[in-house]
This record gives sequence, structure tokens and C-alpha cells, in this order.
Amino acid sequence: MKSNSISNLGNIVFKLLSFCCVAMVVTTVTVHKLDELRSQNEVQRQGFISVAERTRQLECLTRNIYWESASEPFEGKVAVAQVTINRVSSGKFAPDICGVVYQKNVVYDRVICQFSWMCDGSSKLRPIYPAQWHESEEVAKKVLLEGFRLPSVKNALYFHADYIQDPGWRKREVAKFGRHIFYADNI
Repeated sequence: MKSNSISNLGNIVFKLLSFCCVAMVVTTVTVHKLDELRSQNEVQRQGFISVAERTRQLECLTRNIYWESASEPFEGKVAVAQVTINRVSSGKFAPDICGVVYQKNVVYDRVICQFSWMCDGSSKLRPIYPAQWHESEEVAKKVLLEGFRLPSVKNALYFHADYIQDPGWRKREVAKFGRHIFYADNI
């Protein structure tokens, strides 16, 4: 009987020690991961970003320029890029360029994309026109890396094609380039 009690007590102690070890490992890993995420957030807040992340953001911006305005004039491409970046800065949209580009909302059980090409199937396609892709990429670099801006779309957060008669927005029109009309919030 005593040996059974000692054996049970030994099993309980073993299980308790095992549980403590697992809990310690989980806590250590969690704390490490949280510290890593805090560090990444701090680096991003200070304006430092890795080359890989900057390349990813540049690719997202290029895609948005291409699919939204590949056949538009230079200013139209810049304005589309600028709206994308303005959205990041506004705090009303996703916190980075890729987040803004791929952001979707659900309204009354309908998925609404921030940019039409995300919902119309174009996002699954590869760029068709290499020259227009290259130009979109150059505009993305100029806007994202060199800080090139058009003063007229400084506060623009929205745009639509001119064939849309009334989008129902109560926004202030600030510019028109090519087939796109750009808007800012009413302030």
C-alpha cells in the first residue's frame, strides 16, 4: 500500500514538474515573440524598414498603380500612388501600403474592395503590358522612395473613373488627371 502511495505521489510530482516546464517554455517563447513584435513596431515607428519589407511595399504600390492607372498619364499614376500613401498616413485605413492595397470591407454581407482590381479578378493576373508595368514601377519608386508629390492631391484619399456619374460620396473634388477624379474629405 505504501509503495502505491509513493508511486502515486511520484507520478503527481513528475506531472507537476512537467507542467511547470511546459508552462515555463510557453511563457519564454511568448515573451520572446512579444518582444520581437514590439521591436519591429518600434523600428517601423522610427521610420526604419527592412529592405525586404520596402521591396514588398514597392511591389504592392506598383501593382496598384498598374491595375488602376496603367494607361493614364504620368500625373494620374502619381495621384493613384499618392492616394495609396495618403491612406496609410491618414490612420483611417490599413497601416501600410500592402494593407491599404489589399484591404477589403464587408458591408451588408458584400465584400467591398478599396481598389476595383482587387475584386474584379485582375489581382490574380500577371501584368500584360511590360512597358506600362515598368512605368508603374518607376512612378512607385519616385513617389515612395523619392517623396515626389503632386500638391493638388496632398489630401486626396479617394478617386473614381470619370464615367461614374455620381458615386454618392460627400467629398471635396481636388483634381482630375486622365480618366480619374480625386477627392479629399470635407474639412
